Amino acid sequence: SMASPAFPASPPQAAAKQQVDYHRIRITLTSRNVRNLEKVCADLIKGAMDQRLKVKGPVRLPTKTLRITTRKSPCGEGTNTWDRYEMRIHKRLIDLHSPSEVVKQITSISIEPGVEVEVTIAHNN
Repeated sequence: SMASPAFPASPPQAAAKQQVDYHRIRITLTSRNVRNLEKVCADLIKGAMDQRLKVKGPVRLPTKTLRITTRKSPCGEGTNTWDRYEMRIHKRLIDLHSPSEVVKQITSISIEPGVEVEVTIAHNN
């Protein structure tokens, strides 16, 4: 008597779906390429809006500029000419208020190359 009416199959799942715990989720995006970064931001926020989530952001954090100044000449001779290289690291924050399954859906979108995505969950509500 596997299919006894005392234990219907569907309601437990339905109950689980109703009682979804929402997390405060912070998505940190870092990249050297502003255009790709902004595109990923826009995609994530669009995805979140489609799911009707509360979204804060994108918060643009100060750009880190890593500079390296080096002599052009391999030996010490010649005019003192210098090369100044810099790498700029741009950072964006997006805060979501959503279930983690939905976040998995949103973050599974195509991430542009060169964009680091980090998802952290704050459990204290």
